[in-house]
Amino acid sequence: MNPTASAPIENCDVLIIGGGPAGATAAALLARQGRQVVVLEKAHHPRFHIGESLLPANVALFDKLGVRDQIERIGMPKWGVEFVSPDHDHVARLEFAEAWDKTMPYAWQVRRSEMDEILFRNAAAQGATTIEGARVRDVQFDTDGATVQATLDDGAARTWRARFVIDASGRDTFLGNKFKAKQKNPRHNSAALFGHFANARRGEGKLEGNITIFWFEHGWFWYIPLADGTTSVGAVCWPHYLKSRTKPLADFFADTIALCPELGERLKDATLVDDAVYATGNYAYTSTHCSGERYLMLGDAFSFIDPVFSSGVYLAMHSAFEGAEVVAATLDQPQRAVAARRRFERYMRKGPREFSWFIFRVTNPTMREFFMYPQNPLRVKEALMSLLAGDVHGKTPIWGSLRVLKGIYYAVSAGHPRRTWDAWRRRHRNIRELGPLAGENIQEVK
Repeated sequence: MNPTASAPIENCDVLIIGGGPAGATAAALLARQGRQVVVLEKAHHPRFHIGESLLPANVALFDKLGVRDQIERIGMPKWGVEFVSPDHDHVARLEFAEAWDKTMPYAWQVRRSEMDEILFRNAAAQGATTIEGARVRDVQFDTDGATVQATLDDGAARTWRARFVIDASGRDTFLGNKFKAKQKNPRHNSAALFGHFANARRGEGKLEGNITIFWFEHGWFWYIPLADGTTSVGAVCWPHYLKSRTKPLADFFADTIALCPELGERLKDATLVDDAVYATGNYAYTSTHCSGERYLMLGDAFSFIDPVFSSGVYLAMHSAFEGAEVVAATLDQPQRAVAARRRFERYMRKGPREFSWFIFRVTNPTMREFFMYPQNPLRVKEALMSLLAGDVHGKTPIWGSLRVLKGIYYAVSAGHPRRTWDAWRRRHRNIRELGPLAGENIQEVK
């Protein structure tokens, strides 16, 4: 017997699956419009999540939601990014103030458990009904909306009748799996190991909160200082490297850090918090579509790309702002709905596409040289810093300069044919499919 069959049916305008940044932002915006919004979050806030480095473009979104002061209180100011290469003797430092638009000079590093709870509680304060410990089991669509069935932590069954459904389930990709729309990204196949450290060495003054990217032979590391004194450290590496593990994950992570002496130096007096190391695979994917007559997929529920440029939270939240307009068109002016969805489909592909061109090449020696020795002919450095700041949906005229930068990249690559060929062959070999990874779903090892 279906345990939800006898559950009383409740009604709402919009039901949102997932209470992370995308879902909570959409809920707040739609509740402000006077709509009946229900958010179902499977976990309970505060809950652990990775993705702790924000972009300057996030700041305006926090302003619009009215939560900037709260984020400022929990955040570590982040004025720029550092790049450390095993092939160079210097550290390259870039600041967001060097971007084309000088009005977005900083962002924050945050504990996602704290930030996500702020956004979730804000959605409730705006009038949304927020329910934690509620796992969606099924969604069935028809011409008038959808029937959503969920189970609470205590086993109670709940059923909603919604005029519209938003999938903000993150990497659970609820609707993507339901519609068999999720596709692995064939050009990027990676895995990650990460943990938090106490007493890691930091920069001084303004440099303290900068994110650092360390390249090493199997990929790259992130180094994110947090306001509570801990530092998030993670290795994004080729999956075949993770599959080579023959020892406990914590020991393997320590061995991986040892492959990057510059990072090891920063961590020589540090200790792993709670001896906890995490692993995740299946890192990059997209979906065939992100909208339908009565639904949208936001943020990671639609697409996930390598986190090297910290774009995840920004793309998720901004997609919620765009998605709220599609919902309004569908419910209030249905004659505009088809055109609104077409615009949304184009919009959802733009951000990942623009970031991905650089992500696919970030381990290439030519691109590494660009970051280690940044130059600004025809404002290419300013345009690149604007991209790194998340300024991909505004009116800043960066696209011509980015095309010039790409042209320079191809010209330099052509001028070093052997190096370019070796890099291409190494990448092609490393991204090959190797089957399921141990730790495909995030797991904690103590």
